[in-house]
Amino acid sequence: MKTIEKLLIANRGEIALRIMRTCREMGIATVAVFSDADESAPFVEAADEAVRIGPAPAVDSYLCIERIVDTAIRTGAGAIHPGYGFLAENAALARACAAREIVFVGPTARAIELLGSKLESKKLASGAGVPVIPTYDSIDDAELPVLLKASAGGGGKGMRIVRSPGELAPALESARREAQNAFGDDTMLIEKYIDRPRHVEFQILGDQHGNVIHVLERECSIQRRHQKVIEETPSPGLSPRLRQKMGEAATAIARAVDYHSAGTVEMILAPDDSFYFLEVNTRLQVEHPVTEMVTGLDLVREQIRIARGEPLSIGQDAVAHHGAAIECRLYAEDPASDDLPATGTVVAWRAPRAPGLRVDSGVRAGSEIGIHYDPMLAKLIAHAPTRDEAIQKLARALDELVVFGVTTNRELLASILRHPAFRAGTIDTHFLDEHGAEVRPDPPAKDALEWAACALTALSHERRRASRRVLPTLEPGYRSNRFADQRVVYRAGEDTLTVEYQNLGDRVLCVRVGDREPVEVSIARCGRDSIAIEIDGHRVSIPVAVDGARGFALVGGQTIELVEQPRFPDHQAIQVEGGCLAPMPGKITRLLVVSGAAVTRGETLVVLEAMKMEHSVRAPSDGVITELCVCVGDQVDADDLLVVVKAAD
Repeated sequence: MKTIEKLLIANRGEIALRIMRTCREMGIATVAVFSDADESAPFVEAADEAVRIGPAPAVDSYLCIERIVDTAIRTGAGAIHPGYGFLAENAALARACAAREIVFVGPTARAIELLGSKLESKKLASGAGVPVIPTYDSIDDAELPVLLKASAGGGGKGMRIVRSPGELAPALESARREAQNAFGDDTMLIEKYIDRPRHVEFQILGDQHGNVIHVLERECSIQRRHQKVIEETPSPGLSPRLRQKMGEAATAIARAVDYHSAGTVEMILAPDDSFYFLEVNTRLQVEHPVTEMVTGLDLVREQIRIARGEPLSIGQDAVAHHGAAIECRLYAEDPASDDLPATGTVVAWRAPRAPGLRVDSGVRAGSEIGIHYDPMLAKLIAHAPTRDEAIQKLARALDELVVFGVTTNRELLASILRHPAFRAGTIDTHFLDEHGAEVRPDPPAKDALEWAACALTALSHERRRASRRVLPTLEPGYRSNRFADQRVVYRAGEDTLTVEYQNLGDRVLCVRVGDREPVEVSIARCGRDSIAIEIDGHRVSIPVAVDGARGFALVGGQTIELVEQPRFPDHQAIQVEGGCLAPMPGKITRLLVVSGAAVTRGETLVVLEAMKMEHSVRAPSDGVITELCVCVGDQVDADDLLVVVKAAD
């Protein structure tokens, strides 16, 4: 039996914090490694020790095996936990740990290699009697539609669906490039595409004494760009008999490689209840909390116990669902702009609290969301006796979650949970393709804008009251002409919103928002991060925050941002006609045009890499390239001018 007194976490963000929680419960000290970009991140402060590992790019920091292993030795850490992502499924790290007599909290290098390769793992699954999806040796042999997948990775990176012959070559080139950037390996798998499937995975645990169990399934069918968005257990698509059959298949694969540690066997479930092996993730999954919520197991604790040489703490017969759990992934991304990742500073962060609600977060107010890492901010997990109750609890939690300063998919997640098809459990991996327009958040309604404008106006009034130094007995906004309204102009999205108000005394304002009728706004309470106002006898406590000219309010589950416009604005620059702007900060990886080239509407001009994904900038119209403003390798900010297209006459 091995002893682990100090453990190094070779990861960052919420998973690092998650591992630290279990280590504290087990009396294990923790060491965090961090890049320059994460110097002030919450996980760095939470660790017992923290060591700078390199600059912001992951290839120069979190992916440097020698630096991580050397850090473990220098700090006296006897074990390394890789979390998920980065080096979690890297056999070289497992071997480096073994060579330096460091405990690797994960499977053996041999298991990682066999199961980490989609090509090899399919052979292994087939040999274990598990159905596999047909694959093709070359593009010429492929029967469309096909799915291109990076053999070395997951998370939707390097994955493309191809339905027509003309799409095949460019899709393969793009997928290979993305796979190389994400995993350092551009080997691709070409397999038959199963239409309208469910994505169901089984959590497995294996120890060093020959014990292997599955810890039930997780339904992961709600995806976009092949990346999971919402996960739950139990799956609404599985009968007890099918669950048993798929669980036996999952454990058969684990036994075939003498699997030690936690892992996940992912499968595709066809509409006729036939299922096919998809891949094995030889690590802890992002969605592991739903399994923990319904079983009471701590999967990180099980991983550490297995790594120490202890037997599993539970047998297969004791594994059972206790209620239902659902998890959603909160991303910094913009659903209104094709889900492009978003960057910025978190101005305010406040997670809701309730029995049966868990929030695994790696951010706080002041956290910088940059371009170097995955844009996931947090996971929210709800547990309840029934699926319907878990859905309702999670949707309500999303309504109450305060995250200001960065655009997120919070409202989209709540809308998905409330969609009738999701509530009914009639889902598959095409859910967002079919229902995307229905679940996209609507622009704020006029009533919500009015409440937000009134709340921010009242907040400004109260803060001015609290900061008075000259003539403190006078009410804020006093003027000799008492009939003259005070006036502020906000930008609300693409629109302008004018607010006029008068101070009536006794913390009551008369406010007119836009062309709406004036209303009396009573200020009941003003706190540090919320304000309670009353309009026509209706009192609401509204979370608020101010960052310079930007004001934020959470009204009716909608985040509303109002940007106060200067009273004497500078002359604004005129947007270049035909200019193509960077949709987000990133690095230019490809230029597909030259100055003077003729282009057609929708043609890809520039490829931008950000947050481990590729994004194409396309021509807005038929025309000619008159200006090329960037080169390959350039780092650009959001809204930087990349290319100018002069429209054809």
